[in-house]
Amino acid sequence: MNRAPAHPGTEPLSASRQATLWGTGAAFLGLVALAMWGLSRVTALSSWPAHTEWASDLSTPLNWLMWLVGDTNEAQFYKSSLAGIGMTLGVLVAWGLLRAGRRAAGIPITYGNGLIGWVLAASWISLVLANVGWQWTITDEFVWQPTFVTFVSVSSAVVLVYGRGWATALTAAVLGAALTTPISIVVVDYVCIPLELPSVVGNVLGMCIGGLIAFAVCRVLPWMTLPADDGPTGQDPEEAPAPNPTFRTPGRVLRRALADFTEPQFYGNEWASLGLLAGVVLEFCLNPASPVYGSGLLPGVITAQFISAVLGVLLFRSAWERDGFYPTFIPIVSVAPALVVTFGSSPLVVVSAGVLGALICPKLGEILARALPKDFHPFIAYVFTMAVSCAVLVPVLKMVPGFGA
Repeated sequence: MNRAPAHPGTEPLSASRQATLWGTGAAFLGLVALAMWGLSRVTALSSWPAHTEWASDLSTPLNWLMWLVGDTNEAQFYKSSLAGIGMTLGVLVAWGLLRAGRRAAGIPITYGNGLIGWVLAASWISLVLANVGWQWTITDEFVWQPTFVTFVSVSSAVVLVYGRGWATALTAAVLGAALTTPISIVVVDYVCIPLELPSVVGNVLGMCIGGLIAFAVCRVLPWMTLPADDGPTGQDPEEAPAPNPTFRTPGRVLRRALADFTEPQFYGNEWASLGLLAGVVLEFCLNPASPVYGSGLLPGVITAQFISAVLGVLLFRSAWERDGFYPTFIPIVSVAPALVVTFGSSPLVVVSAGVLGALICPKLGEILARALPKDFHPFIAYVFTMAVSCAVLVPVLKMVPGFGA
């Protein structure tokens, strides 16, 4: 989720190569759908607690910890502690391989700019602060609150714009916990619930408003100074970013689609995404009533997300090559899962959620990002896109046969 340097122009793909890419993408999605159909048929393998068990009583240290670690992947709608553990392990694997100069590192973690350590520090500190400071708002009336929002917004984004150092990381962490979390709570509780809008609208509006305020505050803080423009922010010589690859083989397309699953956390790496998905699938196998708020909808959510991811990369492949980055990840944490959670996991809903997200979100996000000042991270535009897309699509689709009650 970063402004990357432009990539040199490339020759147009031949019709046969385009057919290969699209055909492989379709075949891969067929395999994903088949695998998720199989996953939907599993029964619990052991006594892993259901969501209603561990999320309803945060007074015990274990439940509190499960909530905290689940927050790391709530942007994907998983809310799974095993997914959080898997994703973090994947990040560490990718980071270690990158520092060792191994090709197996995949797409450079956090854009290969050397800031992954500071991103992890800021986001985790901010997440703990948000939970310590705002969990009291979880009551009998409001049984869930978006304590996760700072982990995927201000805390990491400020580090990516302002660079390394404890002053930057701690400032980012405090701003994230103090701004995004309470704003999101207010919007969810007093706007989304009364208007029957998905909670994701309030979550991402809180990120957007909090981001605008946080970066405005950073402008007047004397210790927050923008790095020079003569190189990547805070670049570590051992973690220099690789040239942006072309997306001309099926492997490149599918790897980018997979990496998009952890783009919301600013990782954008295949290892991180594999750990994320392996963890949440394992938790579903242990107890289908645990991930995705115990709804049992994980297979449909993942299928819709993969449709959006693969279709998005295929549709905007040339933009990826031209600009070095394109926000194809946006529907993975907004339209795709939100529509499935709202309307269920029928084939019509799952396919529509994936396709609509890929068609609408990336282009709108890219257009809005152009309007932001240089010292405001583009995530602000991306989360606003999520809010608009979900706020429009959900009410509209409720009137469409096959979606509404």
